Amino acid sequence: MPHSRIAVTGSTGLIGAALVRSLRTDGHEVVRLVRRPARSGDEVEWDPKRGHVDVAGLVGCDAVVHLAGAGVGDHRWTEAYKREIRDSRVLGTAAIADAVASLDVPPKVLLSGSAIGFYGDTGDRAVDEGAPPGDGFLPSVCAEWEEATAAAEEAGVRTVHARTGLVVAREGGAWGRLFPLFRAGLGGRMGNGRQYWSFIALHDHIAALRHILDTPELSGAVNLTGPSPVTNGEVTAAMGRVLRRPTLFTAPAPALRIALGDFAEDVLGSQRVLPGRLLDSGFAFAFPGVDAAIRAALR
Repeated sequence: MPHSRIAVTGSTGLIGAALVRSLRTDGHEVVRLVRRPARSGDEVEWDPKRGHVDVAGLVGCDAVVHLAGAGVGDHRWTEAYKREIRDSRVLGTAAIADAVASLDVPPKVLLSGSAIGFYGDTGDRAVDEGAPPGDGFLPSVCAEWEEATAAAEEAGVRTVHARTGLVVAREGGAWGRLFPLFRAGLGGRMGNGRQYWSFIALHDHIAALRHILDTPELSGAVNLTGPSPVTNGEVTAAMGRVLRRPTLFTAPAPALRIALGDFAEDVLGSQRVLPGRLLDSGFAFAFPGVDAAIRAALR
């Protein structure tokens, strides 16, 4: 895109902060949606739970990137926290879509976050964007999350659902919790280690978001995963190789279920997800392999 005005929710999170830095480095004007009164000209107030967005702050935006949502792995999955996971995504997305649709001149694109949790447990079966939703809590949340953009789509705005995999980053996310354990020599397999992890380097994730913004042909679901998913056992071996640490420990499935509650089933589940539409649209990964992605995170 030429120098543009782009609104971003979730701008303090791992992916949002990196995207804002990338966009501003290239000269784009970024406005950040914040859940408090705006304190500067680059902030727009919104309240996802009340469905409120200061629509005036979105005037003139060429794109809206919506990444906000409660962290899936931040707390044990109580019924109350599961409601928080769902509401933070569905209500927030509906508020953004309604705001976009209400503009006299809407943005060209709404790039809305989603997750490969949409597919549920795929075992060792590889799936791409053509696969149906799986069964369980996360697939149902992802389906509702994506449906919540309906107002923007009906207003004719190109809408993309970025189904994100496991982002390899040192600063945060699920992988950010692994690095200290493996550095201390306490890392190891989770369960039997045969479950597939569909990963993507943070650098490639930000590049893929930028690619989506720049590619008018892309709409609907787009998987943001690397081209070569690996098993948890292979991730464990790669972390040991790169960090030069032993990987002797194992987190047994029963212990994970006690510690994580319902979330353990997703940690132990297998998702072999391929980025079919990214590859078909000409996107090139800088760090396609797991060892390269881990080294990139350390840099």
